[in-house]
Amino acid sequence: MRLVTYRDTSGAMRPGALIDDDTAIVDLRSAATTTGLGAWPAFTSILALVEAGDEAMDEARRLVAHPPAGAVIGRATVRLCAPIQPPPQMRDCSCFELHLKQSFAAARRARVAHLPNPEEALAQMNTRADERVLATFNRQPIYYKCNRFAVIGPDEDVIWPAYSKAMDFELEFACYIGRKGKDIASGAARDHIVGYTIFNDMSARDTQALEMAGMLGPAKSKDFDTGNVMGPCLVTADEIPDPYDLAMVARVNGEEWGRGSTRDMRWRFEDVIEHISRSETLYPGEVLGSGTVGNGCGLEQLRYLKPGDEIELEIERIGVLRSRIVRP
Repeated sequence: MRLVTYRDTSGAMRPGALIDDDTAIVDLRSAATTTGLGAWPAFTSILALVEAGDEAMDEARRLVAHPPAGAVIGRATVRLCAPIQPPPQMRDCSCFELHLKQSFAAARRARVAHLPNPEEALAQMNTRADERVLATFNRQPIYYKCNRFAVIGPDEDVIWPAYSKAMDFELEFACYIGRKGKDIASGAARDHIVGYTIFNDMSARDTQALEMAGMLGPAKSKDFDTGNVMGPCLVTADEIPDPYDLAMVARVNGEEWGRGSTRDMRWRFEDVIEHISRSETLYPGEVLGSGTVGNGCGLEQLRYLKPGDEIELEIERIGVLRSRIVRP
């Protein structure tokens, strides 16, 4: 299934599923009511559906396969939210080594660009701090916790934070936890993933350069309203038999800025789940981001966004996540 959350004409959020090549939506709440399942809380939201487990998911599949006529609406007539908005928890991991290497190299180039002989300065630059990060990355999964209340959906405007002059997008793969668990072995972790989506981790690069010296991870470079864009849908795991062979493409104003593949993940979601769940319970609806795919942001090319730019992030089998960044 391709699960979505959308706003009805009153502004209320409703659960649904895309059908007919994503041109229509089955309103799951309406379909459940029509077929006598309306009293089941599972159909009040996508989070409630995920929390309700396999039986509810099977009922949802039956509703989507044979929807009541009155429960189908046009996709173009409504505005989608993030599949779960807000999620109960968000963690963004670092799973792509190429992104780290290229970002570190680009940041070094930026630091010496104003010098009389930048190439000489670059050759003499101390890279030990970057090497320590890469050593940690290769030893274990690393992650930070995101601001779940900053989550928005597709086709919504990202509001440029007033304190930044260098804004960037980040093309990421993400999974949703579907089953509560603790101390989950990597071999069993796939059973705890309910589905996947696209994640645009918007970043204030100038702010990030200043705050990362504090060695506590990103904060205001990531934490601002509308900074976490997710969607367009939650594709259930059964629809993606191999999540580690998906093409990923980033475009700005129709121009391709970069592409990669989920096959390049140094750490897969199963590895991340095993690491995070050590002595810690994971709950249904939580989100784990993959970190940025190599070539999946502007920083790696020292290119940044401008007000009014339209960002399109595409992942095979999931779709396209569109956003526009605007300055108030």
